[in-house]
Amino acid sequence: MELTINGARHHIDVEPDTPLLWVLRDDLQMTGTKYGCGLAQCGACTVLVNGNAVRSCVMPVGEVGAAEITTIEAIEQDRIGKRVVAAWVRHQVPQCGYCQSGQVMAATSLLMRTAHPTDEDIRAAMVNLCRCGTYNAIKAAIHELADTTEGKGLDSD
Repeated sequence: MELTINGARHHIDVEPDTPLLWVLRDDLQMTGTKYGCGLAQCGACTVLVNGNAVRSCVMPVGEVGAAEITTIEAIEQDRIGKRVVAAWVRHQVPQCGYCQSGQVMAATSLLMRTAHPTDEDIRAAMVNLCRCGTYNAIKAAIHELADTTEGKGLDSD
């Protein structure tokens, strides 16, 4: 089976029902995507599949097909993803850090689809769990990224 991950083609020999998470972590040694619950509840395993946030712990690799998969290892190569990571640092979002790769991926996906999200857009998209409770910092970072009035937003380079 062939997969495109972070812009590179990978040949893998696994059963089609193998969760994408295990292919990333075990077969390709991309361990930035975390295992949390295995039930698609927590979001620690979030990756982008064609720009959409997907819980890789329940995504059978056989359903990925020719889609472009982006993991946290390559997120800073994306213009929006790079800005999300920088905003996370400025707002001191990570505490323990375990959920943060999934949080960054979910925020990047949101901002790819909605450059100026409302509080409701953020609530709807940012459903990943954070044991440290950094939700207010996450929301502040996303709002900063969407604020183009001072040239800091997504519309400026």
